[in-house]
Amino acid sequence: MSESGISAALTDALAGWLDHERALNGAAVNTIKAYQADVLGFLAFMSGHHGGQQGLGPLSRITVSDMRAWMAHERGRGVGARSLARSLSAVKTFYRWLSDREGFEPTAVLSTRSPKFHKKLPRPLAEDAARAMIDQMDTGVNAPWVAARDMAVITLLYGCGLRISEALGLTGADVPLPAALRITGKGGKERIVPVIDAARAAVEHYLRLCPHALEPDGPLFRGVRGGALNPRIIQKAMESARASLGLPATATPHALRHSFATHLLSAGGDLRAIQELLGHASLSTTQAYTAVDTAHLMEVYDRTHPKA
Repeated sequence: MSESGISAALTDALAGWLDHERALNGAAVNTIKAYQADVLGFLAFMSGHHGGQQGLGPLSRITVSDMRAWMAHERGRGVGARSLARSLSAVKTFYRWLSDREGFEPTAVLSTRSPKFHKKLPRPLAEDAARAMIDQMDTGVNAPWVAARDMAVITLLYGCGLRISEALGLTGADVPLPAALRITGKGGKERIVPVIDAARAAVEHYLRLCPHALEPDGPLFRGVRGGALNPRIIQKAMESARASLGLPATATPHALRHSFATHLLSAGGDLRAIQELLGHASLSTTQAYTAVDTAHLMEVYDRTHPKA
């Protein structure tokens, strides 16, 4: 019997599912780790709940009552509704794959309702606040090249909708910035992102001032000592800027990505085009990023739909 009372066959099945998610669905490393932890926790509970080794046979006979017991146990140890919903989603995905593979009925697990919770909607900056945030990067810093660097990073986040990890993942081979960048995002998903003139100019200005030699396989954005720039440095720069501007704590690097999407949609941009620019697999994710009210969406619909 393997760890936590889970049979070797079930351990192998879990490994097979994780490989499937990694290879065929492009799940990111952190997603795979979360899936593994969630499903292992579920299987360990079922092992204790039934008082014996949890293998493929017992797993195929899980009942609605078993699922309720697991969820009650999770809530009892302080797991929040959002985290429990995530764990249940992982369990369902694994169970669906396993039932197809082993040929048993998955209804008891798949019919389990997810706990309700209020989704936290992203809070984009207003357009003037986003511009002020970028301008603020040019003040209060001793070294002009550091100010130029921070401004270039922030401009890429807001002007191109990049994640901070994507901006800091650019290398010397990416400059001079082309009209469009090929970005590899979460789960290895590639997308083409147009580069606005302001972003290109900001990066060129930074490069003129940067004291460190640019290498094709080296990071584009450097720390003071010449190594790859730590994202925490940009986060701290924005913390300082938002304090000076009187902006709320929600004015983070990721909020600039939200702002990019929201301001494009507010200007009449197509939601599916914005989905592609952001690299979202699901349109619903893009909708959550765009803090535009229903009335505005209906106005865009009425103006652009061919049958309107």
